[in-house]
Amino acid sequence: MSTCKKLAAESTVGNTAAEEWRRWEELNPEILALIFVRIPVEEMVSSLPLVCKGWNEAVAGPYCWSEVDLQAWCRRRNDSHAVDLVVKKVVRRSKFGVRRLSAYRMGESGFFFVAHCGSSLKVLQMPMSDITDQMVLKHIKPLPNLKTLDISHCLKITSKGLAEFGNRCKSLIHLKRNMPPLAACLYGPADDSEAKTIADTMPNLQRIELCFGSWKVELDGDLAEKCGRLEHFQNPWADSGDEFSEMSEGSDVDFTDSD
Repeated sequence: MSTCKKLAAESTVGNTAAEEWRRWEELNPEILALIFVRIPVEEMVSSLPLVCKGWNEAVAGPYCWSEVDLQAWCRRRNDSHAVDLVVKKVVRRSKFGVRRLSAYRMGESGFFFVAHCGSSLKVLQMPMSDITDQMVLKHIKPLPNLKTLDISHCLKITSKGLAEFGNRCKSLIHLKRNMPPLAACLYGPADDSEAKTIADTMPNLQRIELCFGSWKVELDGDLAEKCGRLEHFQNPWADSGDEFSEMSEGSDVDFTDSD
């Protein structure tokens, strides 16, 4: 039985007295959102609205979309355009109040919406996204409360884009910048500009993961000292163990509504 069906079944079980105070369709949307967080995005969109009017209104409102994990859905797709459509829909439904967003293969239009979440955004995970330095410079806005940023396998972001993230996101304490071995091989001569940019623009970092892409960095002098002050520092030469599986085509999620 799906999570949604279990919740629906639970809402009809119990004696008469219990049913009077457990009328789920009348629960505050904020409370329903705390319950619905257990449900995969696909099911929340396709099944929950059919249970009752109250659940439909809760899903259509902003409270269910403050913390969104699209990774499982993105893994079944190899289409940045489709990912962008869903990301934009999610951000609109949240009324630009997303606190946590996880999505693979995001493109420019999706990033544009996410970058305008302002002080609400605390966690942004967008590995394997097709975001460039120019897109970061053009669209990124101050994100004063962003604490976690994952731009692993974002091959078109360089030290310029990293510097802009550092200048706009002053509360960053966790950065993931894992890169594939092939990209590291293509970097050519030793280049520690990314590591130096991170050290110069992200002084509050407590944890950083720089794997493969920084394997030519020589950790000495001021750079070594700054890395040594981090609470958690993962050696660039260590295996991250973070492999992204191949994405395959799967059924789409119907986010069509009046938005």
